[in-house]
Amino acid sequence: MDAPARSKRRCACVQCNMPESDLLIIAGVDISHMRLVDLTRLADQARPFYEWVESNFQASTGKNLTLNDLLMTCTVAEIETAISLCYQAQGNADIPFLFDGGGRTYSHQKACYYLFSWLIRDAPQQRLSPLVQRIAKVSGKRRLEVEVEVLTALIVQYRANVKTFSWAAVREVIIDRLEGSRRSIRGHEKEAIVRTALAVAIQSYFERHKKYGVYRGIEIPDKQVIIHNESYDVSANLLDEQGEAIRRILIAIKTRETEGGGHSHLFSRDILSAINTARAASPQDYLVVVIVAQNWSRREADNLHEMVDHLILFEMSPGEFKTFDNVTQNDFNKFIESVFDQAVSPRPGR
Repeated sequence: MDAPARSKRRCACVQCNMPESDLLIIAGVDISHMRLVDLTRLADQARPFYEWVESNFQASTGKNLTLNDLLMTCTVAEIETAISLCYQAQGNADIPFLFDGGGRTYSHQKACYYLFSWLIRDAPQQRLSPLVQRIAKVSGKRRLEVEVEVLTALIVQYRANVKTFSWAAVREVIIDRLEGSRRSIRGHEKEAIVRTALAVAIQSYFERHKKYGVYRGIEIPDKQVIIHNESYDVSANLLDEQGEAIRRILIAIKTRETEGGGHSHLFSRDILSAINTARAASPQDYLVVVIVAQNWSRREADNLHEMVDHLILFEMSPGEFKTFDNVTQNDFNKFIESVFDQAVSPRPGR
């Protein structure tokens, strides 16, 4: 896929202290719960997947009802057929994602398993999965076939107890599951915050357009990308019609605890090294840099802005970095939109 001519790029360099309106302070004490803001934002990105499941159930049953009504009233055979249809869609284009608490995407079949499990059963991986495996071994059936049978049986057996499968109720369950997933991430909190922002930007585009622009699909790896000893903490693969990655969005996260002195120069040199390495090795990829530092040089930020495709500067200590504020998130959303619409091409290296 050829890169388009460069369009006029909006300023992407964002000075970001947390707005006072986002803080909750009583008697001078900050009791804000910014992690909840981040988790609810990520939970909301599950709605396109929930609605996609709803549309599959409607197509399978021929009934124009909500997912809640369908799950509450359909027969065992109808629910089993509809769940199977969702599983079998793997590999199709324009299917939304489901994310864990770190903003990492589940595979399609895993996403189906988790969503239907969350509707009716806790701990699908730790407690339900071993039971499914045992049934598959005893019955001789395929794992996928058993999953569909088990999920259907649980929904029908306990739907009267659950009473509702509405999005509002499911959203609360997802927030709880995401919080547990986020707690399991040790030493990668900053990556989780940025990956969540990337997930929000991607799903915001999908929710409006029901596709990923000029790309067939998107993959968000759960590991760093290493290029010649330089690490890019978060990334997204942009896929063509054959499902092959033809371009990436590479995101380097750079944090600095101290304010100035020799550390500032070393910090800037580290950022420049990551930029130059990516540009030399992967000129077709988009490069985003997220900087979290107090009192960092505005001149150096302006210089970096001319070298990367999107620069985000949070003027705060790394310990205060808990989420993307709305202004920064919206600006990031616009950048991702320009990438998906192919309205902007990667900047050339210097």
